Amino acid sequence: MIESLKNNKVIAIVGPTASGKTAYSLDLASKIGGEIVSADSRLVYKDFDIATAKPSDSERKSIPHHMIDIVAPDYDYSAGLYAVDARKCVLDILSRGKVPIVVGGTGLYINILLMNYDLPKVEPDFDLRDKLKNSENLYEILLELDSQTAMSIDKNDRKKLIRAIEIVKTAGKPMSMLRGMGKQEFDVQWIGLNHPRDVLYERINSRVDSMVNLGILDETKFLIKKYGRVNNILFTIGYQEMVAYLDGILTFDEAVDKLKQNTRRFAKRQLTWFRKNSNINWDVYPEKLKK
Repeated sequence: MIESLKNNKVIAIVGPTASGKTAYSLDLASKIGGEIVSADSRLVYKDFDIATAKPSDSERKSIPHHMIDIVAPDYDYSAGLYAVDARKCVLDILSRGKVPIVVGGTGLYINILLMNYDLPKVEPDFDLRDKLKNSENLYEILLELDSQTAMSIDKNDRKKLIRAIEIVKTAGKPMSMLRGMGKQEFDVQWIGLNHPRDVLYERINSRVDSMVNLGILDETKFLIKKYGRVNNILFTIGYQEMVAYLDGILTFDEAVDKLKQNTRRFAKRQLTWFRKNSNINWDVYPEKLKK
């Protein structure tokens, strides 16, 4: 049973992709007078709809949502910006006597917002970035420098890999040694959603099939035409596989299979991140919430 919330109380609903966070959060918000604050690094981008399984217009009208569709895909939105913007949303919701429900699968966003997770203060090294931009071995480079961080990043996410290499090389130590937890601002009740692996993977596969039926290929074409081949499109799961098809690198069936595979791997990385948080109660789901 969800406890009575007041003052600086916040609920966090976390878990891997396709675990049911959206439906669960909508149900909970309707029961307790909550508003949803997205903690998803791709939902901040306008027009990223099908590939991100973005909540529908009707869902967003039924329950207020925040931190969705706030910037264009050609803008490099960062975790640091998220921490500032999302905190304003949480404080505003609290000031109106409502319950902030932080929902998402981007562990870094959730930690910097709710656990006062300190980000390494490292300025950009543009010379290093220029040297790395054409490298085909970014993951291997980071794996040698900082294996723990490497295993938390998609091998195809060049932007995150380059930034991680930049931080480690500049600071001279792994990112895990640079990050720390400050005093938490909010009293957080953690809820974790998950399924047995075979069930989760089947849900992921079904979600990808639904994305195909909804027109993820057409959405990818639209995004490229409107914004160009920007990194946030090329390195987002869902679009990157469709781009590989459009470029003739994969057949369409191969692209769909690759999308399913990449999503399953992403879910595994998400679970690895969240399982480090001993405060998450994984036993709430799938029992129906009580008022």
